[in-house]
Amino acid sequence: MKYYDDLRSFIDALDAMGDIMHVTREVDCDFEPSAITRRSYEIQSPAPLFHHITGVESGFRLFGAPASLSSRSDMPYARVAMSLGLAPESTGLEIVEALSAARHKPGIPPVRVESAAAPCQQNILRGEDATLDRFPIPFAHDKDGGRYANTWGTLIVKTPDGKWVNWSIARVMKVDGKRMVGLIVPSQHIGQIWAEWVKIGEPMPYALVQGPAPAISCVSGIPIPAHADEADYIGTLAGAPVEVVKAVSIDLDVPATAEIVIEGHVSITRDCQEGPYGEYGGYLGSGSSAQPTFHVETITYRDDPIWPMSITGRPTDESHTLWAMGLAADALTYLREAELPVKAAWIPEDSTVHLLLIVMPENWRELLPGVSSEELSQRIGEVLFKTSAMVFIPKVYVVDDDFDPTNLREVVWVLSTRVHPVGRRAVFEDQRVIRLPQCYEEEEYVAGKGAKVVFDTLQTTRHLHASFEQGYPQEVRQRILDNW
Repeated sequence: MKYYDDLRSFIDALDAMGDIMHVTREVDCDFEPSAITRRSYEIQSPAPLFHHITGVESGFRLFGAPASLSSRSDMPYARVAMSLGLAPESTGLEIVEALSAARHKPGIPPVRVESAAAPCQQNILRGEDATLDRFPIPFAHDKDGGRYANTWGTLIVKTPDGKWVNWSIARVMKVDGKRMVGLIVPSQHIGQIWAEWVKIGEPMPYALVQGPAPAISCVSGIPIPAHADEADYIGTLAGAPVEVVKAVSIDLDVPATAEIVIEGHVSITRDCQEGPYGEYGGYLGSGSSAQPTFHVETITYRDDPIWPMSITGRPTDESHTLWAMGLAADALTYLREAELPVKAAWIPEDSTVHLLLIVMPENWRELLPGVSSEELSQRIGEVLFKTSAMVFIPKVYVVDDDFDPTNLREVVWVLSTRVHPVGRRAVFEDQRVIRLPQCYEEEEYVAGKGAKVVFDTLQTTRHLHASFEQGYPQEVRQRILDNW
């Protein structure tokens, strides 16, 4: 296992294992990099690294699909695992367990280094020179409202009293060289912090960090409890503190090895239209909304900077790998804290984060004497739907551990044969609904309320599978394998 403390060493490691596609011809910055990245997701090719982009300074690069499925079929989750300092051959369930386990360990706070030792401040642009027009920011999809300046970068903000620092990912659209507009959801942590600045009538300082250490990007995109610092959690995963440096123009610390840092302030009103944007559910966007303006005041960057991007859409991209694993880890953590003997939690990539599998061990009835499967499903829903992260999950399936939940073929088989057509489900009415999940009606989005459901698929008696593994004597299977 190795922790990569900057994006470049991570890319080099992927390259060494054949998981980088070098695009050396010149590409048009409008749509080509995004379209190439989107196709790389859909055919599971190596991650594209673009070396020559029309209209930008020589040496500026783009990097697509940083945490999608690997092109290596023997280690499909290698990009996510390596980002987090885990072995490239780690399974999806092992990654979820690692993310959950780190929640119960002491955080390791970041350590500040001097500016001279911070690669992210090798070049400093101020005033009118600090313009986004210098950087390769493509359109993600042709129906989007603009070029998206943030799809895989980390937004850093803190409360006015300085007690809570939040590192997160939120989509941010370029308006012009000096302005961006970002989606600020009130219930999300960045929305809660922005509201505190609005209360005191002052614009919120922000830093938008492109290309930090891969673990920073990953943790910025997963749920951890409010008022917990992502930087400390990343230090736990890395086993060492994250090196940070004081931003040039605002009172925030930023990752020292980042590729690019954009500094400025966020308006106190929703004064600019953001969107539409093609989101993780797999559909092109069709609407926009008023959101706060991110004013660009200072930009710092490394020599020959690399701008990473995630082009969301149909499976499989970062929202279906890393984000889904983070949500599963969050669910696993809360259910175990509620003393429910859950064996695993998993969100299949192809579900686009619309369903969650809760896997129970074969002896769960012994561990919960007197509890029926219906009561267990009700309890699971009561725990999960109180958590903020589960606002994204409309459907939960409680399943046995007699199949591989990460194997989509087996998931389809189990859900098709074990979900009752009308019964054995716990329905939770009037749950909080936001627009990102695709399965609700317009009136539910307007009301902000809708139903969520937990399906009970647990077998009263375990049935043997009509399979090679369970349908024949062991000595017959072994003889066949020996002569295969």
